[in-house]
Amino acid sequence: MIREPGSKCHFCPTCDGRGCVSELPGMGGVFENANFIDNCAAWRSAAYSVLPGLSSGSAELPRLRLAPITGALQNIGYHDEREYYFEMIEGCLDAGLALSIGDGYPDEKLKYGIEALAARSLKGAVFVKPYPNERILERMEWAANVSEIVGVDIDSYAIVTMRNLVNLQEKSAADLKELMKAASVPFAVKGVFKRSDLELIRELRPDIVVVSNHGGRVETDRGSTAAFLSAHGAELARHCGEVWVDGGIRTARDARIAKSLGAAEVLIGRPLITALLKSGPSGIADWLANFTQGN
Repeated sequence: MIREPGSKCHFCPTCDGRGCVSELPGMGGVFENANFIDNCAAWRSAAYSVLPGLSSGSAELPRLRLAPITGALQNIGYHDEREYYFEMIEGCLDAGLALSIGDGYPDEKLKYGIEALAARSLKGAVFVKPYPNERILERMEWAANVSEIVGVDIDSYAIVTMRNLVNLQEKSAADLKELMKAASVPFAVKGVFKRSDLELIRELRPDIVVVSNHGGRVETDRGSTAAFLSAHGAELARHCGEVWVDGGIRTARDARIAKSLGAAEVLIGRPLITALLKSGPSGIADWLANFTQGN
């Protein structure tokens, strides 16, 4: 079902963070959308034009994956949380995108994502909020049959209202090592965006590191994920299996820059939400066709 009426996306011609300044709940972010705007703008920097293959468009695209997205009612304007997950998963599956589901409060936000994957016998990356470890282990068990990757969304700790509501914790390497040891699939740390996170990754050595500032939605360091990946991607790669990135990737050129900077995979969020709201699940395949054909 198409959800354009009542949605919290303004369907801006260019999704660059300028049309939804500080709209939380909604599609915006903190600091007057400063990091959201920076995320989008940084990929267009002339400094990246010299990267191999960009001018000709011959550089390979990284793998593309749906970013973990929750809060369909509060932030997107869907009328039903469960319906959102089923329609988003359907659209991404038909488009051939890799899948992710996220976590949130109440628990149904994660459980609906698990249900949507299980209904089609699918697997995806499952990202859990940084609860106390016993609650994370419980969630890992809930998602065991649909997880191809499991990870902790460490920057969710910076969502102040949620941190206070459900006792989110700032995770240490020791905390994450316990979870990584318990995981039966590759383990990811999502939300690496501060210099202090670098030491965490050096000690932990996870399978996957996701450079992310939550789409510019949370109170963390200022700046863009492109700049952080450019500055620290090589170092991160020495201490993990793969580096992924999200935040502001809007064109194939953006994705190729991410790959040239060391990202094996990019996660896409708001563009897929917009495509789903405007055109239903089939809109995601249309978006991907336009994305891959562009430069």
